[in-house]
Parts: sequence; C-alpha cells; structure tokens
Amino acid sequence: MDRRLFLATALFGLARIPGADALERWQTLPATPAPIAGRSAHAEVNGISLFHVETGDGSPVVFLHGGLSNSDYFGLQVPEVARNHRVICVDSRGHGRSSRNAQPFGYDLMTDDVVALLDLLKIPRAAIVGWSDGAIIGLDMAMRHPDRVSRVFAFGANTQTSGLKPDIDKNPTFAQFIARAKTEYERLSPTPGEYDQFLQQIEKMWDSQPNWTDDQLRTIRAPVLIADGQYDEGIRREHTEYMAATIPGAGLLILPNASHFAFLQDPALFNAALLDFLDA
Repeated sequence: MDRRLFLATALFGLARIPGADALERWQTLPATPAPIAGRSAHAEVNGISLFHVETGDGSPVVFLHGGLSNSDYFGLQVPEVARNHRVICVDSRGHGRSSRNAQPFGYDLMTDDVVALLDLLKIPRAAIVGWSDGAIIGLDMAMRHPDRVSRVFAFGANTQTSGLKPDIDKNPTFAQFIARAKTEYERLSPTPGEYDQFLQQIEKMWDSQPNWTDDQLRTIRAPVLIADGQYDEGIRREHTEYMAATIPGAGLLILPNASHFAFLQDPALFNAALLDFLDA
C-alpha cells in the first residue's frame, strides 16, 4: 500500500442502503456488536481496574475505542484481525467495564494505562488500532512511548481542539450515539449510577486536549495511517489532511459514504483497509 495516500473515495460509489428510508449509510448508526468473545480480565493499573479481552495468536494488536463507548464497538473487526494476530481489546478508564478514580482524565494518563497493561501482559511492542479518543491515545503513545508502538491505525482522531466541528452533539447521528452511550454505561459500568460524574470528568479533558504542536507530531516514527469517514460528524476534513501531511510518512484514508462510525456502517471496507495496513 502507498503509505502517502490511499483515498478510498476515488474507488467506491455512494450507494444508498436499501430500505433505509432515503437515509444515506453515513447517516445511520448500526447496532453495537455483541461483546467480544475471548479471555477477559481486569488489570489493576494506575489506581483503576482496567477491563480487557484477548483473542487470537500472533503479533499483538491493541484496539482502543472512542470516548463514551466501550470495546464492544470493535466486535466486527476483532474476529478478522484475530485470525493472524493476538488482539487485546481494552475498555478505557471509566468506560465500559473499567473503573475510574478522582484523577483528572487526560490522554497522557489513558496512554499510560495502556502501557501499564502491556507491561502486565509482558508485551514489549504492539500495533494500535484506535477510533476517536482511542486514536488520539495511539498517537500519544507513538510520541511518548515510541519503543512500545509498531504502527498506528488512527481513525477519526484530532490532534488539536480546533480540529473539531462545533455543535457535534446536535448532529442526529451523534446525538443517537450519545444517548446509546449513556444506556450502555449504566448497563456495563461498575458505577452505573455515576454517568453524569463520568461525563463531567471526560468533558473537562475534551475542552482543552489534545493540543499538540507540529514539532511534536513530527517526532512520530512508527508507520501511521490517518483515516476517517467521508462525512465525519465531528472532525474537520482539513484537520484530517493536516495530520496526514504533518506526521512523517503517514498515509491518508477517507472511507466513502461513511462517518465517524464507519467501522459499523461499512465493516467490510473498513476491515479490508485495516488488515492491509496491519499486514503491510
């Protein structure tokens, strides 16, 4: 694959989904997949209990989900990747089945949680597959812990708060996701009655992070693919292109007729691109 540019928009049409009442695929939010089957456990790291599930054998790949969600969202990707890789799928601190404490949320802290988990699992180096906040964590890890990262598939990331579109929560698809996230939190979390407190903690992080400089991004040496959906509800396209142009040797992937939730909307295309990158 040409790491400088893999623009899927040029290769695929924008077909509607049959029976979707004129909604384009990128305007839909398919159901959250079932929990990932595998060896699940909690790791005690940095004052919290971090849930993770493992499956497959081979070179390690860590999946990191987006903010407010949980590892179940990668249920359509993990079985495919696990055919040839050891997959570790993590619920980030405070998300899904993982606990949180009073420590302020920060991408550096969440990255350190992942590194601590790798230490416990005796994994010296892994590929990172991240979506949204998970992709930001992957890039942070590539900058601050470069010896622990073999490559980063960063989908729907931003490296500056200015890369976000305003009023994301007013987008119908994103509003549906936010409502779903609350229900899932209440079902999965060890503190099911504390969603509002959890949301306040993570919103404080989003208000000011990340804000990395060009010089910081240029320190990344691992292979990186910056990816997004053609109609991402929250990330500015010019920001996605900026990240790919600034990170040394990074590739750019834009998935057509898909949004911030492309891995649910078009898993076949998403998985093909992901596997191509991981096995390059």
